[in-house]
Amino acid sequence: MDREGRMICLKDIVPAAENNINTRFIVLDKGRKISEGQNKTCLALVADETASVHFQFWGDECDAFEPGDIIHLASGIFSYNRNNNLVLRAGRRGAIKKVGEFTMVFVETPNMSEISWVPDPDRPNKYMQDSVISSHSRIFPPLP
Repeated sequence: MDREGRMICLKDIVPAAENNINTRFIVLDKGRKISEGQNKTCLALVADETASVHFQFWGDECDAFEPGDIIHLASGIFSYNRNNNLVLRAGRRGAIKKVGEFTMVFVETPNMSEISWVPDPDRPNKYMQDSVISSHSRIFPPLP
């Protein structure tokens, strides 16, 4: 759902500094937990029927979700994390909830985290796609 209450496909997300992404996806793979001070995070590869993206879990979210879980994200944000990786996440204002398991159509390409984005010259504070860095996740490479 966007600001008008509609669900957004992953292929339509754009980096922004605001929590406005409402979508649904399946967790395909999950990386190891990383401690950042008192917080722990982990990256996951998630996808819907249009695209995939790297999703960042925080704190207890790291243990609450596993590959195969279908998740609804409300008021999420797509932006750069501390390591300068472009990730989708719930952020402080968003929420994630498990809504199912295993039965969801998905694609792994394009990966929205593997696209280079540049400011849109016609719309201040907006971004547009510049180029594809990699056709698939470089963190979670496809199986041979």
